[in-house]
Amino acid sequence: MGGASSYLAMLAIAGFLFASWLATKVSKLAGVSSIVLEITTGVVFGPGVLGLVSDEYAECEHKRHMNCEVPASFDELVAAGESFGPTLDKIAAMGYCDPHNWHHSAHAHGEGEPHHGDADSDAHSVEAEPHGDDAAHTDHHHHGAEPGASDAHATTPPPSASGTTPPASATAARGSDLAGQEDDEGDRPVRRLSGGGGGGAQYGSYAECLTKSCEAEVSHHCGLTPDVFTLIGHAGVALMIFESGMHFDFEKAKVVGPKACLVAVVGTILPLISGTLLTVAYGKPFVPDGVSVGTALAPTSVGIALRLLGEAGVLSHDFGQAIITAAFVDDILSLVLFNVLFSLKGDFDVFKVVVSPLIGIAFMLIAMVLAVKFWPTAINDYILPRIPIKKGDFKVSSSDEALFLIMFTLLVVYATTTHFLGTHLWGCFIAGMSFACVKPLHHPHHVWVKQTKRITSWMIRIFFAATVAFSIPVGQLLSIEAFLKGSLMGIVPCIASKVVCAPFMGDARFVIGWAMVGRAEFAYLIAQMAAASNMIDEETFSITIWALLYATIFAPFIFRTVLKRYIERNNLATEPAAVNSDDDDEEEEDVLEEKAGTTVKAPEENAGSSKEAQGATKFGRDIAELKDIELNVEGEGPTSDPSSRRRTAPASGHCGLGLARCFTFNNTFSRE
Repeated sequence: MGGASSYLAMLAIAGFLFASWLATKVSKLAGVSSIVLEITTGVVFGPGVLGLVSDEYAECEHKRHMNCEVPASFDELVAAGESFGPTLDKIAAMGYCDPHNWHHSAHAHGEGEPHHGDADSDAHSVEAEPHGDDAAHTDHHHHGAEPGASDAHATTPPPSASGTTPPASATAARGSDLAGQEDDEGDRPVRRLSGGGGGGAQYGSYAECLTKSCEAEVSHHCGLTPDVFTLIGHAGVALMIFESGMHFDFEKAKVVGPKACLVAVVGTILPLISGTLLTVAYGKPFVPDGVSVGTALAPTSVGIALRLLGEAGVLSHDFGQAIITAAFVDDILSLVLFNVLFSLKGDFDVFKVVVSPLIGIAFMLIAMVLAVKFWPTAINDYILPRIPIKKGDFKVSSSDEALFLIMFTLLVVYATTTHFLGTHLWGCFIAGMSFACVKPLHHPHHVWVKQTKRITSWMIRIFFAATVAFSIPVGQLLSIEAFLKGSLMGIVPCIASKVVCAPFMGDARFVIGWAMVGRAEFAYLIAQMAAASNMIDEETFSITIWALLYATIFAPFIFRTVLKRYIERNNLATEPAAVNSDDDDEEEEDVLEEKAGTTVKAPEENAGSSKEAQGATKFGRDIAELKDIELNVEGEGPTSDPSSRRRTAPASGHCGLGLARCFTFNNTFSRE
């Protein structure tokens, strides 16, 4: 029976993965981003609708086994000192909620117990500290009603029982629980609870405090040990951000850098401010709800702009490079915001909120200097020449294997470093930038995607179809209120604020503005993690998803139209397409290799210092002058005309369709 039942589970998962894959292919045939259909597939086949994927696979174990709902007879249970249930008893024992700060019994408001009514009417006054048990009880009632008094209940264990008490089981367990948790209490997110401020969150009742504390406890544990789909999806985003960093062009950034950086700053600040203010207008707290939504709306998709500019053949123009540079800087700024945002999960901590981001920025600047000055020399002149050459025919050379090992090692080291500064994603991007200048240009990216392209594309697919889709509260998402609020959020903070971010860029201002509108994985990741961390509620999360879907759906179409008109109006010269719109058809690159020859000869650059003059392509053709050729796999053969001196990617290559995953090893770099 065990084999039969596990087979049905495998069949269900296989059906879900096939549906997700089919959604990607249908989107490709329709010429649209696959994000929308992948999320739709996850919502329909996930636990919320058809249930093809069961809760056991779609939810964190702690979320399934910890019941944070208070019983209907909660007030009576509190008055009698009885158990609320195993989960809430444990939360009560942790001491984050002081039961004396609230009145739980309906009789406490005048009927039968006038001294409670007196306390209520006197709640806003502060008196001298009384003495004795009865006086202490009265003092707790006064304390609970004072603004900001919940700072104490967020961090201080409740006093010994007097009047209203938590259940006896919770009191008995408190000592052992607190003893085991005292050391890591400062790192817990339980003091950054949904619906209130940092450690001083305000709650209307003891029941609400227990519920929110329980939800934060679940969030903390699910962050440490997430469900398998969430783990895979987050790993895919990390790999995608690493690849995105490898596309950064330091040389072009010097030319268009100042204006592009200004575009990025404006394009990050406007969505952040407008999204935050609109969230507050919807009745949500400024921190963390408003800031979470504003941060989720800030990132721009590099991949969408890269693909469409490449298709139009204008990637090397100044405005094209300004768009790409601005998009990269926008992502860097969004990573900084992401780092600060998730530092707000607990009480305000100067080190986490201020010092850590500053250390991270300094670390990034040092890493950028190393990317330009150190890593190209270290890898090309010292490390790879010392790698033994393989004998015989093979698909991956020993130098490429060594390069892949270096990239993976640096990815782990940098990600671990910035993890302790706030978020590992920052380190992933910085690690990718470290290989942007390694010669031949874009070869490290080719080596990386050669080994990881399929697993990365599947991880990203799972991120949207499972990690994001399973997190969406279907009932809230499909409500008219969420749709209308999300539509307004999508039109104004998500789209309009990006469109107007380049007013100083002359005639290209709207082309650049619409290029910055696109959203992809990073934006959805911020929204999903904010919801998982109880920094936004289900309604706000649904509104944010609607807003991001507006940008995901409309941005590519409008940007393509605006770009076409701009090219025609200015009679711009276009180049052969440096990228291809298909980022998910992994098989096409293999067909390309088979046509050109899959055997790669041993690279002779390892034998001496003139490695660039003696290298070999992945197609097995020896290259006399790697810098002066144009690779052509359509049958015309290579050329070494120095006058053109341009390298273009194969016409049937792959470049990221909004995922910033380029499956070619060259982009267009032409001498002006």
